[in-house]
Amino acid sequence: MLISAPFEEREEREDPARANGSASGLGRALQVIYAVGESGPEGVGVSALAREVGLSKAVAHRILKVLSDDGFLSFESDTKRYTLGPGALQVGLAALRQLDIQRIVRPLLERLVAVTDETATLSVRQRWSRIYVDQVLSPQEIRMSVTLGHPYPLHAGASSKALLAAMDDEEITRYLATHSLDHVTATTISSRDQLLAEVAMIRRRGYAVSTGEREAGAASIAAAVLGAGGRVLGAISVCGPLHRFQTTEMPHYGALVAGAAQEASRAAGYRP
Repeated sequence: MLISAPFEEREEREDPARANGSASGLGRALQVIYAVGESGPEGVGVSALAREVGLSKAVAHRILKVLSDDGFLSFESDTKRYTLGPGALQVGLAALRQLDIQRIVRPLLERLVAVTDETATLSVRQRWSRIYVDQVLSPQEIRMSVTLGHPYPLHAGASSKALLAAMDDEEITRYLATHSLDHVTATTISSRDQLLAEVAMIRRRGYAVSTGEREAGAASIAAAVLGAGGRVLGAISVCGPLHRFQTTEMPHYGALVAGAAQEASRAAGYRP
């Protein structure tokens, strides 16, 4: 990558022993990019970012400047914060175009909307968060719509919990050790024990349910899509206003979503 060359050379001159692995210039730059991406639309300042990734303020500032000069990040002089720039958008859009999972899942989303009259979505994992990458909107006048590309934590909402439950136990333990279970709404799961119990239930049942955990007044049901070797590719969900998701309908919607996720998994090469 062009953005890494000048920075990596400087890092090697400063400390050759740190020139390999995640401590290398490229590894540090990627840490910074992920942290800026996960900060959301408001962006992040140098000091907060340095604390987040465990770098000195001087090193963090140097990386941010290199990435900003290349257009990968944008700097807002009024707020002194960094956000993802046009270079990141270009790379992200290219990655989305290459994701076969979208091509596989799109017809299944359309089918779910036709059967349920609710919005259907596709999410993928992005490091320790989750983003929506596609949706098919409900035909109803009052309906759910989601923001594509915005990161959400892995403990809040049905799609997030479906992805979390599909991860291996070691990864779940690492997530819990490094992330606080902050409330997104009043009903977000914030207890480690409760979240682990929820993960166990999702694995037994085959789908995750959220009633207002990510967005107040909304409900969703989601199931994970797996690829070859059991790799977690994404999560399919059906979502809508909470009052339309009655308790008696949840198992029916759950079976539909789980069936769509299983079909997508088979098409993506998953073999149990």
